[in-house]
Amino acid sequence: MRSFDTLDELAACVGQEVATSDWVTVTQEQVNRFADATGDHQWIHVDVERARAGPFGAPIAHGFLTLSLLPVFFDSAFEIRQGGMGVNYGLNKVRFTSPVPVGSRLRARMTLLTATPIEGNGLQMAWSVAIEREGAEKPVCVAEALVRRYP
Repeated sequence: MRSFDTLDELAACVGQEVATSDWVTVTQEQVNRFADATGDHQWIHVDVERARAGPFGAPIAHGFLTLSLLPVFFDSAFEIRQGGMGVNYGLNKVRFTSPVPVGSRLRARMTLLTATPIEGNGLQMAWSVAIEREGAEKPVCVAEALVRRYP
């Protein structure tokens, strides 16, 4: 895990790949709970037997489940010792570029695109995030995550 003392120290990294997260395994239980939370019970996610015979050869995670792991990835990749709290501000350019079979291990690479001071001594950052699946050649999801941090 990479550590920064202050928001200013992190802001100095604009244009750099700042961190890579730990690996996270996507489980069928997570997929089922996400389906319950969102009401998306499509068989490619929750019907294990039918999904095995389907186009992906296994149940796959919802794209939005993959995206919802962003806080886990950010938390395992770096810390800001005097960073206080963070809030999601939005997303741009989200693409689900490859399926995520249940049992996959994922991680994220984060590049800091912009860091703009905001009211309350905070910092609004735009991050280019590529979520990778272990053993795959291309990312499973790419997005521009907008995050606000406050001291």
